[in-house]
Amino acid sequence: MKIITAFVASARRRGLTYVATRQFLDNLQSFGDVQSEILFLSEYNLRVCGGCKRCFLRGEECCPLKDDRDVLIEKMMTSDAVVFASPNYSFQVSAIMKTFLDRLGFVFHRPRFHGKTFTNIVAQGIYGGGKVVKYLDFVGGGLGFNVVEGSCITALEPMAEKDRLKMAEALTRHAKRFHRQLLKPTHPAPSILQLMAFRMSRTSMKLTLGEDNRDYTYYRDHGWFDSDYYYPTRVGPLKRAVGATFDWMAARRFKQMEA
Repeated sequence: MKIITAFVASARRRGLTYVATRQFLDNLQSFGDVQSEILFLSEYNLRVCGGCKRCFLRGEECCPLKDDRDVLIEKMMTSDAVVFASPNYSFQVSAIMKTFLDRLGFVFHRPRFHGKTFTNIVAQGIYGGGKVVKYLDFVGGGLGFNVVEGSCITALEPMAEKDRLKMAEALTRHAKRFHRQLLKPTHPAPSILQLMAFRMSRTSMKLTLGEDNRDYTYYRDHGWFDSDYYYPTRVGPLKRAVGATFDWMAARRFKQMEA
């Protein structure tokens, strides 16, 4: 049984964002091996990031904001898959979703959701949501998830029948893609782009940071300074050589900065 948690970033309990998310999860549950839950971010205490960088430098436990961030992170950690759902507000995610993502800033430095599947749903009345979907796809990858491309649902309220049918078709296709990913190996071989991001960031951290920095100790403690990737996976001779090249490029860049 796969546990899926959807984080809905709309304060409207029965708005388009919720309706689309509920239908998507119902489609997934029709496969019979899925258990889902919807959380409304508006019901949790999330304070605005103050930009102090303590989470980056000393660790997230040193954050001066005492709110529900860790409760929501624990929900993600205990899920097999995660859905971020947001309305398109002013051509971006809603304020509560952005606040949540800002509170997860340290995870982009120290990704930890490897082996879990991610997707997103963006709901809108007119246009612009496609770019928001791409943004959330990028966010999911940065957090460490295996990303399934999200969907943008467009409809005015009350919803016309043609828009309802169009939404149903889109979410049915989306659910099938998502479920296929759930059945795949949880730790796939990285792409060249993923390998580049890992190897250059880890080499830069190794050369520029020290024991007094949480990013450094996190990478050290997880063995990432010496590994092929974030997790044990098959990396062929070609990618291994390419990875070494990325390490060399990062080291060369550091030396140039020092000169």
